[in-house]
Amino acid sequence: MNTHEYQAKLILQKYGIPMPEFAVASNMDEVRKAVAKMGLDQAVLKVQVHAGGRGKAGGVKLARNRDQIFEYAEQLIGMKIVNNQTGPDGIISYQILISPLVDIKKEYYLGAVINRERAEATLIASPEGGMDIEEVAEKNPEKIMTLPIGLHGNLRRYRLIQIAKFMGWEGETAKQGMKIASGLAKAFVETDASLLEINPLVETPDGDLLAVDAKLGVDENALFRQQEIASFYDPSQIPSNEAQANEFDLAYVALDGDIGCMVNGAGLAMSTMDIIHHYGGSPANFLDVGGGASKEKVAEGFKIILSDPKVKAILVNIFGGIMNCVTLAAGIVSAASDLEIKVPLIVRMLGTNVEQGKKILADSGLDIVISDDLSEAAQKVVESAKG
Repeated sequence: MNTHEYQAKLILQKYGIPMPEFAVASNMDEVRKAVAKMGLDQAVLKVQVHAGGRGKAGGVKLARNRDQIFEYAEQLIGMKIVNNQTGPDGIISYQILISPLVDIKKEYYLGAVINRERAEATLIASPEGGMDIEEVAEKNPEKIMTLPIGLHGNLRRYRLIQIAKFMGWEGETAKQGMKIASGLAKAFVETDASLLEINPLVETPDGDLLAVDAKLGVDENALFRQQEIASFYDPSQIPSNEAQANEFDLAYVALDGDIGCMVNGAGLAMSTMDIIHHYGGSPANFLDVGGGASKEKVAEGFKIILSDPKVKAILVNIFGGIMNCVTLAAGIVSAASDLEIKVPLIVRMLGTNVEQGKKILADSGLDIVISDDLSEAAQKVVESAKG
């Protein structure tokens, strides 16, 4: 699950990481209160969206006086950000972050990710901050340092000294930097993060280090033990059908194709999408209803698929192990009673009570093509979508 910048900063503050004062506002009254409370005559204003590249998209403004603060705030609240991270539909910013301007002497990058190849948490440091770390790694790989983070979020003392030397920190700045690196590593592990970064981490003319931006992504499977972070969930930052799927605990991801897919089990879902591609089709979504889905859950999943205007045909591929094929059939019929189905529907199901499930579909009066063979079903749904 992704979070907003201000939410990531709230977490980092708990680990002793210094940053400029900030406030969040969703309307002009809140903006005026924040400006008065912080006594701001100059400020940086940032849209709060789940995407990077906000500055290039016009979502970050530097205000040099109070009039500009209010002028920019009106522009940014409700602004739609569109870039390669948001997709063509863009994301609307319903909140903005307001913070004092900081004099910047130097920018650095400090972050942590899971290294899948080494199966360990890894800290990433670079003296080149303020830009995409991928770009730095591509153009100047010698300016990237990676170090392992211990299972309990610990960085050994000699590792911290390595980081300070690599970043070019000395004296009190080095002490601050080592403390920040240590805090970030601890926060990364203890929040079950998949990504935690400070970019940029800036050095002021006085030699102080401050986190002026932050990004946090957390493993959704760990949210049951991260109650505060779970409360940060913002459904406005994802497509409406994905937000609806989250309400019913459905694993749904919208895609760009025109063939709707309903499957039980992530592996079966991936193979279903692969075989659709094999026969020249393009999936409109990934939807895993789970092994023990109820009739209501199946019905909601079906409604979500049909809510996508791009869908021209639907393939339901269910293997009834834990799931009963009767449950699937009842869910489809229930959804069809609420929605007018105007696209071809191909169903392939095998397993528990499959014959009873087929009978429910056949007796429903719906125009459904039932297939026992996955290849045949995939070919039919691709032909239907193209037709």
